[in-house]
Amino acid sequence: MAAFKNKDNGTWYVQFRYTDWKGERQQKLKRGFATKREALEWEREFLMEKQADVNMTFESFVALYERDIKPKLKLNTWRTKESIIQKKILPYFAKRKLSEITSKDIMRWQNEIREMRDCHGKPLSKTYLKTVHNQLSAIFNHAARFYGLNLNPARQAGNMGGRGTEGDAVLDPGGVHQVF
Repeated sequence: MAAFKNKDNGTWYVQFRYTDWKGERQQKLKRGFATKREALEWEREFLMEKQADVNMTFESFVALYERDIKPKLKLNTWRTKESIIQKKILPYFAKRKLSEITSKDIMRWQNEIREMRDCHGKPLSKTYLKTVHNQLSAIFNHAARFYGLNLNPARQAGNMGGRGTEGDAVLDPGGVHQVF
């Protein structure tokens, strides 16, 4: 790992080789970093992502998750997932290493999400809370299933919310829309 200073404009860049998923050697060059530290950090994250190392940041893993999952989903389904990830999950876990997030961290996050209010000052519905938690759990399940994460801390912490609670609209198994 090495970073180099561009004498012309004073910025830093990294240039290195890596082996891609096909087993072919590739060269990577990224310019325009303000500091050597930023350049080396970017290189480290890039290599972890290419190696699918669970020690990468949660934010980096979410980018990997998007590349894996988005092509399988309808556009609106992805947009819903993306909105939840951007607004409810990444603000809390973005800079944390994926492998270092514990069930205690998930419980603290759940408590913060439960305290949130909608635009009318009402608490978020139980169904929506469950949806948000399920999205976080889906990310960890993907990491465990395909990238070697030992366990899903969201599953360990337990779900929040529920379905069919008072004031929530749900579909019953017969497909009939009911409001409780």
